[in-house]
Amino acid sequence: MVNRKKKYEAGAAQRYITRKSAMKKLQLTLKDFRKLCILKGIYPREPSNRRKAQKGKTGIKTLYHAKDIKFLSHEPLIWKLREFKIFAKRMGTARATKNFEKIRQYLESRPHLKVDHIVKERYPTFIDAVRDMDDCLTLCFMFSTFPSIKHVRRDFSSLCRRLTVEFMHYVMAARALRKVFISIKGYYFQADISGQTVTWIVPHVFPFKPESKDDVDFKIMASFVEFYTVMLGFINFKLYHSLNLYYPPKFPASSKDAESKILVDQEAFVSERIAALNLNLLKSDGTSNEYVEEEFEMDDIPLIDDPDKIAEIREEREKVKRLKTLFKGLKVFVNREVPREPVVFVLRCFGAEVSWDPLLFVGSTFDEHDTKITHQIIDRPSLERSYLSRYYVQPQWVFDCVNARKLLPEVDYLMGKTLPPHLSPFTTAREGQYQPPEEQALREGVPLKPEEAESEEGASEDEEENSEDNGSEDATSEEESGEEDEAGDSEEEISSKDKKVKEMAVIAGEVTKENPRQKQIDEAAQLRLRERMIARKHRKLYRSMMKGRRKREQEVNLLKKKRKVIEEESKKEKKTKKKQAAAS
Repeated sequence: MVNRKKKYEAGAAQRYITRKSAMKKLQLTLKDFRKLCILKGIYPREPSNRRKAQKGKTGIKTLYHAKDIKFLSHEPLIWKLREFKIFAKRMGTARATKNFEKIRQYLESRPHLKVDHIVKERYPTFIDAVRDMDDCLTLCFMFSTFPSIKHVRRDFSSLCRRLTVEFMHYVMAARALRKVFISIKGYYFQADISGQTVTWIVPHVFPFKPESKDDVDFKIMASFVEFYTVMLGFINFKLYHSLNLYYPPKFPASSKDAESKILVDQEAFVSERIAALNLNLLKSDGTSNEYVEEEFEMDDIPLIDDPDKIAEIREEREKVKRLKTLFKGLKVFVNREVPREPVVFVLRCFGAEVSWDPLLFVGSTFDEHDTKITHQIIDRPSLERSYLSRYYVQPQWVFDCVNARKLLPEVDYLMGKTLPPHLSPFTTAREGQYQPPEEQALREGVPLKPEEAESEEGASEDEEENSEDNGSEDATSEEESGEEDEAGDSEEEISSKDKKVKEMAVIAGEVTKENPRQKQIDEAAQLRLRERMIARKHRKLYRSMMKGRRKREQEVNLLKKKRKVIEEESKKEKKTKKKQAAAS
């Protein structure tokens, strides 16, 4: 007799487990269970049939894979969480009884949570960790700007600040930065690290106002940061040693630093100079870190047989090579109203020398009155005193130069001038999507000004008119010569040989004009025939796709109309200004 399994003893009912059952099985509270899942990378699952997975119960419950919960049950971190629970109870009892001796003993033997083994478990290779750096960097940069707030430990902000500054020093030393963009959310950066593309956001630094409502759960975010700080520490250690740099970072001390070193603490002195992002770090052999370009042959790549692909790779390599030394030889002074850290970070990533007001922050290397300064970054309409030997440009010039991969003309970014649009290098061109002329010019790599474009259009129209005139003259000359030949033939007798030659002559053909309206009608008819061939079960999907396409076309047309109106208004304003200037 076959023993049949009862209902919900097999299938989805056994593959999934509810959160309540999982917490009961692991003997953990909701707070500890969430923390453990975040650290181990376990997340809820969505079953194909929720009713079967929930054993016939209605409603929506949080479900996990039973294998994941079984995997969590073998984690030694569970015992540490239980020790924390015991420690909290003992501390509560000691505080209630005001037994200060036991409070001191409990604090000395307080359990510490270590997640090093979990980092190694989740990322068995270094490349795996680099691929998952996007969220890690974004969260660490955000926590580095936090003050001391509820549910966030005081040492978290300082630890995140130290790790992020160390990472920025590596990006500067390796010249790994590729793209930058300023948005409402913050500064977007993209770097090439060990062959992997890493993108992160650095938030704007504003005066902090505590949230009146608990909209953000900082407990969950703090659990993520607790894991990410350990992960970023491992990555920084590996990256620094790949460049033969000291870790933790050190910088070469000068005589000026030695004098000021007496007045401050050693640790604070080093951390402040490193946070300035303006000094080259020391290598393991004691020399200062200076960028030396690596040379390698592209012909050594055996996996690529396509010559076009190899040529494309070589061209991209040359572009990146020029990008790495984009600001080399420039001496830039940053004004006090400009956000110092992102501007200094971008300039130093591409080889510029940077300084600022020494009263603003430590680490300035030269004064504002230095005559060798080539550019001064300023974000105000005017200055009381200016130097003719330097350009006074706005901060956007730095970011636009990096995205364009060349030094743009400073005339468009001068002090107090209306800036050109700041375009995102992270967008990709899609078919049927509106693309502004400036973005199209940036993608093609040949930015054209409106005046130049108009002049080119005018020149092309003149060339077409000239070609038409030349064609008409040739045609009239041919007609005249033909008439003369006919007159000569009528006067003299034409031999049979001449007749044969004339029969074999080439006659100029007539150009047939296509009716564009008829072409559209034929294409629409063909499209209707193709639509009829679509299966009935796919027709609804096809109609929704066509509806979305029509909607996108309407949006593109609307944006084009708006752009046209704006351009016409700007032309009118320019004309009125010219007339007023001429009249005055």
